[in-house]
Amino acid sequence: MPIRRLPPETVNRIAAGEVVERPASAVKELVENALDAGATQVEVQVDGGGLTRILVADDGGGLTAEELPVAIERHATSKLAPDDAGDYDLLHILTLGFRGEALPSIGSVARLSISSRARGQADAHAILVEGGAVGAVSPSAFPGPHGARVEVRDLFYATPARLKFMKSERTEAMAIAEELKRQAMAHEAVGFSLDIDGRRTLRLPAEKPGPEGRLARLAQIMGREFQDNALAIDYERDGVRLTGFAGLPTYNRGNSAHQYLFVNGRPVRDRLLQGALRGAYADFLARDRHPLVALYLELDPSYVDVNVHPAKAEVRFRDPALVRGLIVGGLRHALAGAGHRASTTVAADALSGLTPQVAPPPRGYAPAYVPPPSAQGFSAWKMGGWDRSAVAAVAQALPGLTEVSGRADYSEAAPPPGVAEAPQAVFDPIDYPLGAARGQVHETYIVAQTRDGMVIVDQHAAHERLVYERMKTEMAAGGVARQALLLPEVVELDPAEAERVAARAEELEALGLVVEAFGPGAILVRETPALLGETDVAGLVRDIADDLAENGQALALKERLEEVCGTMACHGSVRAGRRLTAPEMNALLRQMEATPHSGQCNHGRPTYVELKLADIERLFGRR
Repeated sequence: MPIRRLPPETVNRIAAGEVVERPASAVKELVENALDAGATQVEVQVDGGGLTRILVADDGGGLTAEELPVAIERHATSKLAPDDAGDYDLLHILTLGFRGEALPSIGSVARLSISSRARGQADAHAILVEGGAVGAVSPSAFPGPHGARVEVRDLFYATPARLKFMKSERTEAMAIAEELKRQAMAHEAVGFSLDIDGRRTLRLPAEKPGPEGRLARLAQIMGREFQDNALAIDYERDGVRLTGFAGLPTYNRGNSAHQYLFVNGRPVRDRLLQGALRGAYADFLARDRHPLVALYLELDPSYVDVNVHPAKAEVRFRDPALVRGLIVGGLRHALAGAGHRASTTVAADALSGLTPQVAPPPRGYAPAYVPPPSAQGFSAWKMGGWDRSAVAAVAQALPGLTEVSGRADYSEAAPPPGVAEAPQAVFDPIDYPLGAARGQVHETYIVAQTRDGMVIVDQHAAHERLVYERMKTEMAAGGVARQALLLPEVVELDPAEAERVAARAEELEALGLVVEAFGPGAILVRETPALLGETDVAGLVRDIADDLAENGQALALKERLEEVCGTMACHGSVRAGRRLTAPEMNALLRQMEATPHSGQCNHGRPTYVELKLADIERLFGRR
């Protein structure tokens, strides 16, 4: 079969299959062009799920009449410049786009029109491309002082087969909205708007550059609750900086749809993030729960390769272990700094279940005769209907009933760290973050009073967390105890898997698993963690090999150790149903305040619920 050179139109359509997979891909490429042009406002309009019409307008630098025909040529771009030797460096990319494929790819499968006025120019010009056929540049009207308006009509009309693979208009429109949200999260200083079928869908005004503006933008996209329950992250190691925000463990979701990673301002999807999040939140969330995070990596462009795929949605790091360790370390540092804090949604969920109701009358109850209102001027007090002595007798039998709240004597209590001790002053324990214990309900829940509300603590879940954290600290200090196998076990693996496991032998030994290479495709296991007891050694090693291949970490072993520690902590903690004394309850509260991560159990459930006095008053109609 002879070798043929394909015509440019066919080449462009082949390239379009990679660059423009669906309408959201076209929007992504056009928005990135606008951002690279220095736009401060990006407007997107979509009709028919993007298949009928897409308009992207910006106030960037714009294009001159001479640049318009060049812009729609394949591999023509303004974002790469040669060095003194005439070479183009593809490892030092500072822009979102650089391949020069977007506009010609879109023009080869759709009707593309570009109108633009360059900054400082008086006239605007336009060019039209239909199915790869390029029209002439002509004068055009333009509403703004500078910028560009790119309109795409009848996407994929030149490749009808591709239309069969498109989803519903609603699904494609949702994908476009999600793509625009990602771009908006990466560029908080740029305003974005989205109209779908003439309906206003998204309005995001420009925010102040920096963490405050970024968090405000994230709150508009991920919800106001994220702003209230997000932990700020700012961590740097070996020239790589990690910033962003991560949600508290008790603020989680059932899927990973709200996990975002940005590299040098570029939204990317990377499996590295999934493994790093799993490792960082392993102690706090069940396997079927996922945290909400938005992480921003900043590093030298030469240490990350963005030229992996034409869609530029994936990147490759020169040192992935450094990036993974940075993410895990930064998240754990932020989670440890949160202390005993739990998400605000815990109280909201509790209050939503406390709906004031009037109890229905018992079955068979017949309402009795209700007398009419008393005559004006009638007083039961004057007529002897209210015996004051009866009230005094009740108050004497139940001391403290007439007080504002029940009080215990805490004269010897010490103030918390950071609270100055006034001379000859008695510190009130309700000024502690978790307040002072006032009682125990059903021998399971501790009720404490704070200065502006109340706290309900699950005594078993809270103490389980305290015991678990203490066990982790002891393990870190003394290492994981190991037990030698009577007969070392040989585990058969794929040669590449065996090599990966053997390369992490030192890390595994610190976790109590002693392994060594045993030929090209096998691993010899000599010792296992004593905590695991009798375990499936072969299954454990295979799980570790899978984790190393997918995440670069031996998460399976860590999770098994943590599961055993959690089980031991559960059996060694204060059980529900045990009656606690007031000193025991207060001691538990003080330990929770001093222990990191005590706001949630090992599965991400809250250990306490805090209700503000204003919320309680609202339940009873006082507000």
